[in-house]
Amino acid sequence: MTEPAAPSTGYLDELYAATGRRAELASPPSSPYRGAEDGLVAAVTASVERRRAALLALSHRVHDHPETRHEEHRAAAAVAELLRAEGHAAEVGAFGLPTAVRATVGTGAPRLAILAEYDALPEIGHACGHNIICAGAVGAWLAVADHAASLGGTVELIGTPAEEGGGGKELIAQAGGFDGVDAALMLHPFSYDVATHAFLGRRVVDVVFHGVAAHAAVMPFMGRNALDAAVAAYTGIAALRQHLPSTDRVHATFTDGGGRPNVVPRRAALQCYVRSAHPSTLIDLSARLDDVFAAAALGTGTGVEVTWDPVPPYLPIRHNRALAAHWSRHLTGRGRTVLPDGVVPDTLTGSTDLGNLSLRLPAIHPMLAVAPPEVSLHTEDFAAWARGERGDTGVIDGAVGLAATAADYLSDAELRAAVREEFEADGGVVDVPAIFRR
Repeated sequence: MTEPAAPSTGYLDELYAATGRRAELASPPSSPYRGAEDGLVAAVTASVERRRAALLALSHRVHDHPETRHEEHRAAAAVAELLRAEGHAAEVGAFGLPTAVRATVGTGAPRLAILAEYDALPEIGHACGHNIICAGAVGAWLAVADHAASLGGTVELIGTPAEEGGGGKELIAQAGGFDGVDAALMLHPFSYDVATHAFLGRRVVDVVFHGVAAHAAVMPFMGRNALDAAVAAYTGIAALRQHLPSTDRVHATFTDGGGRPNVVPRRAALQCYVRSAHPSTLIDLSARLDDVFAAAALGTGTGVEVTWDPVPPYLPIRHNRALAAHWSRHLTGRGRTVLPDGVVPDTLTGSTDLGNLSLRLPAIHPMLAVAPPEVSLHTEDFAAWARGERGDTGVIDGAVGLAATAADYLSDAELRAAVREEFEADGGVVDVPAIFRR
């Protein structure tokens, strides 16, 4: 038998059926705030539509040349090329990051940021659909730029590299890139249309066990086996999982397992992703893992080196529902059914560095359906959908949704006040770097 057993789809079948039943009864989120005048919304929509060919070409170009975190040179250049062709200045290498992009239109307050992502995954390319995020954000910003004089305020396009594990938004924030920004908007492709969807916080931990090498046949008793320690740690993580809340996740892989079998491994290593729904529970889970690593080292007589956060940790998203309701309004106008909280299970989720930003300023991260429910993010199938007809529809619908939501925010002082009031009621500005100081 050379092929793995196919996983049963029974659980997913039940989950999708239950989600479908809830979706039939759900109503899209709504807002009591007027937002922009209908004529202005129609105008920014038309600005997106007239750029359809250019935006789809950008999406396809980014998709066809996938680049991983901090290596997105072609994607950043493609964004800048389109902006400059439209008569706008574009900075590549903003905030001290070679593949970050920045463009600004308008002056004064309020100040709004529209965020683009364009990094891909190793081996499977744009299996998270960042080509759609990129083209949708660029299209939205260009549409808003067309009507900047009528809208007022300042709107920035910020191309944020390295979402897939590099924490680009956190690096930009630490460089002051979001200082003075009042709110941030972005979208993310998915298999459902959801205004606000839970995302988990995530930390990375590198664990290296140090042993004593010895001849595994002649004098094994003189060795201390680092691989045994790593295996004990992996087993300890597996045992820990049954005692974790349903929102917690730990995934681990061996990054070093020794060399030749006849030499007791001097070194072995693991890398773990650690996720939880709240900063406090993420800290608790991290402490429990520290105990697992220490116990594995003690039991095998090895040393252990634990390095938390070799890249910036990701925080759970704090959604701004007052602003997300306007995204819902405009996507409903595009013929989509935008689902509220509680319809799509929170278990169908991952992590994003937008969470870090959402604790600094009001932000939205709505999910945009570009694939069927049974197609998961981070798969080759999703990458194909992101380059297909539904992906292209997502680029245009997403650009319209972001542009119209930006117009609402810039035009309606009552909406802006509600957005800020909700943000302050949820805890206000958080010192993100201080959360995990150890």
